[in-house]
Amino acid sequence: MENTSKLSEVLPFLPQHFQSMIKKLPWEILNSMEEIRLRQGKPLMVVCSRNDYFVSGQGLPVTAPHQGYSVTEDDLRNAVQLVCNFSFYSVEEELKNGFVTISGGHRVGICGKTILENGRIKTIRDISFLNYRIARQVLGAADPVISHVIRSPGLIYNTLILSPPQCGKTTILRDLVRQLSNGIGHSFAGCKVGLVDERSEIAAASFGIPKNDVGVRTDVLDSCPKAEGIIMMIRSMSPDIIATDEIGKAEDADAVVAAVNAGVKLVTTIHGSGMEDFFRKQDLKRLHTQVFERYIILSRRQGPGTIEAVMDGDCGQVGGGNDT
Repeated sequence: MENTSKLSEVLPFLPQHFQSMIKKLPWEILNSMEEIRLRQGKPLMVVCSRNDYFVSGQGLPVTAPHQGYSVTEDDLRNAVQLVCNFSFYSVEEELKNGFVTISGGHRVGICGKTILENGRIKTIRDISFLNYRIARQVLGAADPVISHVIRSPGLIYNTLILSPPQCGKTTILRDLVRQLSNGIGHSFAGCKVGLVDERSEIAAASFGIPKNDVGVRTDVLDSCPKAEGIIMMIRSMSPDIIATDEIGKAEDADAVVAAVNAGVKLVTTIHGSGMEDFFRKQDLKRLHTQVFERYIILSRRQGPGTIEAVMDGDCGQVGGGNDT
């Protein structure tokens, strides 16, 4: 039921006839839906945890592309207006990153013609492709790895989650934040967590109030760039732990090192399928020796959130695989 309630947060950002078609799909599809994809001149598609389906004009799941409802230029235009709340210019800064975050922490990916200014992306025009990614909170998602993150009562390892897209890194990060904030029985007292939620996906804050459960000792800095937010948290909220999602830039790495030097522990994520991908990131690989003590590697091999390995700072495996 939790996933269908999340889907209900996304549907208002779709044209009305799309909402009607999707609502008619079988419950099994609605409950496992991860994405809704609109491509101009192509069939409406929904992506679930195991399969994808085209959607007919009557709201039936079909496997042949020609049986699916063909998305029109008007459909895309109306969808973009809804996503942007009828103010395209209000989201231009987000468009530089190729997506807009809508209420509930759901991300709408956008593709079309990029407009450059001084060699950098200014915005996107002629939008012809939209991907509505349904964000889900899964309580207990971090259960298989939490024991490897905790170092001792009240202390954790600096932890990096590595994951390709759609493998559950944000879901596990969110649940780690919740558990580390609340505490875990007698084994771990809750800590003050500073959550820098640049894309509003982790806490899904609305008017500053998290809609997701991120724990009772968590302070959220919403829609703030990670590098600046990490430093702000250190200066203002005296966190024991700072959590953020998808570090990638040199300034992110500098802020992470500054936090560690200030005695703060880190939990964060990057895109990547393994340690080799991490070491190829020139701006980040120095964090291997300077910061991180635990690595959690995810895949979709057995569905989203599959724990392939948990590794220590020397890349020795301490968990994952068959033991989780």
